[in-house]
Amino acid sequence: MFTSCRYVLVLLLVLSAAKVMGGTTTDELRREVEDLRRRVNESKRGPAAPISDRVDTMVAGKYGPNNAVTTKSGKLEIGGLLQILNMDCQKDHFDVFGLRAGSTGFPGTNESVDNGGYRIRRAELRLSMDIHENITSVVMMDPAREATSFPSLPSNQALFKSKAFYSPEYDAANGPGLGSTVEVEALRTGAGNVPNLLQEAYINYHGVVPHHDFTIGQFKPRMGEEGVRSSAYLDFAERAMVTQLNDLRDLGVQAHGMWWDERFQYWVGAFDGAGDFFGTSGQFQNRADDNNDKDVLASAMVRPLWNQGCWGSMELGYSGQWGQHGDSNSADIVNVDPINGINRAKTAAIRQAAWAMYKPMGPVRGWWLRGEWGYVQDRAAHFSVNAFALGSGPDGAQASAHPFSRQGWFASTGYKLKDSVFADRLSQGGFWNRLLEPVEFAFRFESFQNIITEDLTRPDTETVLFRTDVVTLGVNYYVHSYNTRIQVNYMIVDEEQDRAVRGTREVKDNVLIFTYQIMF
Repeated sequence: MFTSCRYVLVLLLVLSAAKVMGGTTTDELRREVEDLRRRVNESKRGPAAPISDRVDTMVAGKYGPNNAVTTKSGKLEIGGLLQILNMDCQKDHFDVFGLRAGSTGFPGTNESVDNGGYRIRRAELRLSMDIHENITSVVMMDPAREATSFPSLPSNQALFKSKAFYSPEYDAANGPGLGSTVEVEALRTGAGNVPNLLQEAYINYHGVVPHHDFTIGQFKPRMGEEGVRSSAYLDFAERAMVTQLNDLRDLGVQAHGMWWDERFQYWVGAFDGAGDFFGTSGQFQNRADDNNDKDVLASAMVRPLWNQGCWGSMELGYSGQWGQHGDSNSADIVNVDPINGINRAKTAAIRQAAWAMYKPMGPVRGWWLRGEWGYVQDRAAHFSVNAFALGSGPDGAQASAHPFSRQGWFASTGYKLKDSVFADRLSQGGFWNRLLEPVEFAFRFESFQNIITEDLTRPDTETVLFRTDVVTLGVNYYVHSYNTRIQVNYMIVDEEQDRAVRGTREVKDNVLIFTYQIMF
């Protein structure tokens, strides 16, 4: 108020001097002062704009494609991924252990894992907040991960197939709660067995140390390439079996370095590593650590070629993680039953991954090749591997399983018409040409040791593995790039069998999958 009065007084003196010098009368000067006071008061009040105009001004530029959502403090971005899957699987009356009787006297069935139908495969909601130019926080939730009764893919025999899938009638024959497996119970009740809603929750520090950023919280450790890739950008409806081992989150910290225009990158981290790499003692995420040791991770990626003319782009990488899993209050519990849930013998746990990618250009542009190999060494949880020798453990399960390793690999290739030499011809052609332009053809062969059983001479301690081979034929249709995509996959599954000695068999479990994707 006093500031405004001073301005008016100064203006009055200036005008008075000017007017006196110019011969202005007192009445004229008074009228000009009154007019000046009126205009100052009106400028304070300002015009009362209509509400609709003010709303339009506030929301202008805040909504629409590719516009970021902002907040009063910091910058918030909201993203999401919805994938709806429809599958039809071959029907079989027995699973891979269906030719021989187990310790309960009944073979395994396939009834809980060969039913087709619809499934909400992923329903991700990601919130990313740039609270500061050097700090970003991310929270990602996926309610679809809570569902655990659906069959696994590409093979419905699961990543760790060590026990028969008993049917409800076999369970009734054995007595209440006997003879069943987790898969059957999940199918009956529809209930999950672990909290999977919270997928990621981490803070990323960047722009402080040159060429580096740092992440702390729950996220995917940088293990391999396909496992850590966003599910929205997969070449097939599901990851290969060997890379699904890396599609998991853990709690820890990770440093990331980038050099040579991001063509050379490396990651170093330390993580809780609760449970085991086989998944027989639960998942890594959303749980407290079950030992005092931490897993150490190191990963490196180099791109010797990147958008270099007809040579195209090439990427090579390697990841390794090492740690001690298990905790015990006993010096040696290998030959005795565990007293407590976490009373597991300490085990040197290792997992490794190596990958390669190549996209040539020139006359063969649009063609791509990928491949990845994975290796895991750990000890399975007690009683998780079926042993058919009586007295070896509850229901004939291994009570003193020794550590073992398993591995697998995949090779895939594809051809994307939109990126090929035919792209211009297709986009400028008729209806059928434009209909073909968004099409991508894909092919993958994979092999993974997912069938686990006991050694015949030492069933309570030693483990034997058999592989599953899967050929996947795929067609991807990009309605609007990856934001709107349809995928069709046909998976031809072949389990390694040992009918004469162990009684394992190949299961009829080929599957046809349609996936509908929306990403924003």
